[in-house]
Amino acid sequence: MTSFEIRPLIAIPPLNIVLIVDHASVSGGQAKVAIESAIGLKSAGANPILFASAGPVDGRLADAGVEVVCLGQTDLLGNRSRAAGLAQGTWNGLAARRLKDLLARMDPGRTIVHVHGWAKALSPSVTQPIRASGLPAVYTIHEYFLFCPTGGFYNYQTKQICALKPLSAACMATHCDSRTYPRKIWRSARLSFARAYLQMPEAFSDYISISAHQAAIIAPYLPHGARMHRLSNPIDAEDLGAKPAPASGDFVFVGRLSPEKGAHLFAEAALRAGATATFIGDGPLAEELKAAYPQARFKGWLAPEAVRREMRAARALVFPSPSYEGQPLTVLEAKAMGTPVIVSNVCAGRDEIEHGVSGLWFESADVESLAGALNQMKDDRLVATLSLGAYASYWRAPPTRMAHVEGLLSIYGEMIGRAKAAA
Repeated sequence: MTSFEIRPLIAIPPLNIVLIVDHASVSGGQAKVAIESAIGLKSAGANPILFASAGPVDGRLADAGVEVVCLGQTDLLGNRSRAAGLAQGTWNGLAARRLKDLLARMDPGRTIVHVHGWAKALSPSVTQPIRASGLPAVYTIHEYFLFCPTGGFYNYQTKQICALKPLSAACMATHCDSRTYPRKIWRSARLSFARAYLQMPEAFSDYISISAHQAAIIAPYLPHGARMHRLSNPIDAEDLGAKPAPASGDFVFVGRLSPEKGAHLFAEAALRAGATATFIGDGPLAEELKAAYPQARFKGWLAPEAVRREMRAARALVFPSPSYEGQPLTVLEAKAMGTPVIVSNVCAGRDEIEHGVSGLWFESADVESLAGALNQMKDDRLVATLSLGAYASYWRAPPTRMAHVEGLLSIYGEMIGRAKAAA
């Protein structure tokens, strides 16, 4: 799409986009995308408004002139009172009231409501004002909380993909939560309330999936008649050119050191392959991994620029997640750096990696399969070939912020057109 084609969508008066997300600062992928979208939409001439529960507010939003409505709350895990956290997560009354007030002042012919996240602070209460407003609404599927109680179609106890029908008797009887079974029951009750009483999925005429693999996973759970759009997340990457020495670095893991990210699998596979595992990140498995694998390198969380340098220098990024994921940003960032990726074959990250061209797939949760992939990547010529493949694949059509914004404006324009035609 060209800039000429999007001018009708951002004519005066500008299109209002109310972006709804749990956090007003970068706490993870969904908040990062919502904030990047808001900044990009503002620069394109639209009028984005970020509505969030938990602060602080990312300073870049004010710098870009983006209006922010932040409730100043904590997220559920940050609440000092467990009972208050459960109450907020079930029904955030303040969020419902403030969102109702915000949507009431929006021009119904030029406003889109776009939800990025609700499960960690806002609660299903945002559904009520969205439905009452009658405004066109779209939902980006960063995770799966609208369809699965634990948000991932993943059993954290068995460390496997869960094939049970969400909210079925078998699902309710299964302890699959990352913490406790009572927490799973509360999450199930919350989702039942959101789906059966509030009809939360039906509040959205349109959905955005961020990977083809993800779209296939959620297709059976979408409301009848819902429109699905495919749009990559925006990636902030600099074209540094092809890597001059692609085979000189380490095997690197970037992310949270937790079971659902496959950190332990990588450490064990590296040990069996006689390779050194380098971890950038932290999490609940950190101390256990350090004790069990003293030969591995643990660098903790690094500043974004330092992470990019590490990824550029790496022989390969290892993304061993045994869960579905949505669209792992680090996989795309590694490709932009010309760093090949070793990725689990059940993870949505596989969509971005052509096996044998820009990286390698391995059998999910199979330590020998991952060790085999690491051994393959000891071949310097293979690494050099895959490095060039990863770099070329990314920069052929880079998912920049403006490419993302143009995609959003196309979706929003379609939604506005349908709403006007139905009026």
